Amino acid sequence: MQLPWAAAPHAATAHSAIIDIGSNSIRLVVYGGPDRIPATLFNEKVLAGLGRSLAETGTIDDGAMAAARAALLRFAWLAREMRAGVIRTVATAAVRDARNGDELLRIARREAGLTVEILSGEEEAQAAGHGVLSAIPDADGIVGDLGGGSLELVRVRDGRLGDRVSFPLGVLRIGAIRDRGPGELDLTVARMVEEAGWTARGRGLPLYLVGGSWRALARLDMHRTGYPLPIAHGYRITPDRLATLRSTLQDTPRAELKSVPNLSGGRVPTLDNGAAVLESVLRHVGCVTTIVSAHGLREGLLYATLPAAVRLEDPLIVAARDEGSRQGRFAEHGDLLHKWIAPLFPDDDPAAVRLRHAACLLADVGWHANPEFRAERGVEIALHGNWVAIDAAGRAVVAQALHSCLGGGNDTPDPLARLASPDALAMARRWGLAMRLGQRLSGGVAAPLQRTDLRRRRGHVELVVPARDAALYGEAVQKRHKALATAMGMQPSVVGA
Repeated sequence: MQLPWAAAPHAATAHSAIIDIGSNSIRLVVYGGPDRIPATLFNEKVLAGLGRSLAETGTIDDGAMAAARAALLRFAWLAREMRAGVIRTVATAAVRDARNGDELLRIARREAGLTVEILSGEEEAQAAGHGVLSAIPDADGIVGDLGGGSLELVRVRDGRLGDRVSFPLGVLRIGAIRDRGPGELDLTVARMVEEAGWTARGRGLPLYLVGGSWRALARLDMHRTGYPLPIAHGYRITPDRLATLRSTLQDTPRAELKSVPNLSGGRVPTLDNGAAVLESVLRHVGCVTTIVSAHGLREGLLYATLPAAVRLEDPLIVAARDEGSRQGRFAEHGDLLHKWIAPLFPDDDPAAVRLRHAACLLADVGWHANPEFRAERGVEIALHGNWVAIDAAGRAVVAQALHSCLGGGNDTPDPLARLASPDALAMARRWGLAMRLGQRLSGGVAAPLQRTDLRRRRGHVELVVPARDAALYGEAVQKRHKALATAMGMQPSVVGA
């Protein structure tokens, strides 16, 4: 299928918009920034419920159609006012299956000026799979995308999509199945999975969760377990926790559920059906745990258009570099800083090197904050930034490095110790002190880092400074050099080049 922006140049400054007409919600998202991991500039949804009457009537009811019309008119207007270079509009199961789906297409075309692509079940699955790969490049398991009208499953491994399938098991259809009697949903899922050849296909693998209802379920579990981050991406729900959640949903008043932080009130009515189908899918597909993905169909549509070389870029490093260049003083500083401190840490494994690189790219994000709060600013960005391809422990490690770099010293602020091991945080503190030395020595500009070297030799942290640059080694630099050497159990020394 030729995509509307497949041939467009991938300019970092271009904005693109996706209007996603789902069976439960209609959403506009406007993206900008790096192609590999575009930032969300605007995001709004309307819970139109296009699929709520499909099981009974086979049509989109009048109320849902009216809500969809209002949403499409507003979203088309907003996207054009935001000067999105491309506005791509896609529709999924409800419009695909409804007898009066053509009516909505006419409204979109004639009144909103939008051309709507109706995605097949296989195309939905493909987009969801690509969305997960865009955020979790090393994903190895089954992607499950639960929408209002359908459930898609797709095997992902080694950065590629494998088999995929679509079932009419969206959250707006599950109620009618359950109404037929106890155990009917599980029997239906078992039959559909078996007929599609997916029984035990995910044995021993994780199920990557995509879709608003499953993300809402994760947020409820995060609240119930006291999870210290408000970030759902990467969060795991184990089968035993899922059973506990189902009991919680049965015993907790809806008003109390609506008060859960970050849990959309509009998702509360779908939570129990979402939990029920998830439990059944895990049982029959054989997956052993779940992992929430912040990216899904919309991000997958963007990712699928990228050249192969761009897809291979590390989304964490790309995003950190973009953030550092926008908030820091000197765009090139982060990469130079990482290269400069690297000789001190030759034993770091590739995963640690990657986190260290991200921390260096973000090392200057706190410069414009009040000096008393720069370390706090660094921690906040690392913990709560819109990062992907990083887990909670990785966020804590980057946060600790920034905390130490930005003046927090050897302290470990809460909740870092609840997310990462003491050894990992100690390693990050040493990174941070090395970054802090590099920043003070260089003043944030390139030349001093390019003309000096930092290395470890015979129990010393050596700073190699050419004679012509000897003036760089001032009192403040000496103090930071000593602090770094002490943290590494070494002595500071300066040698001429």
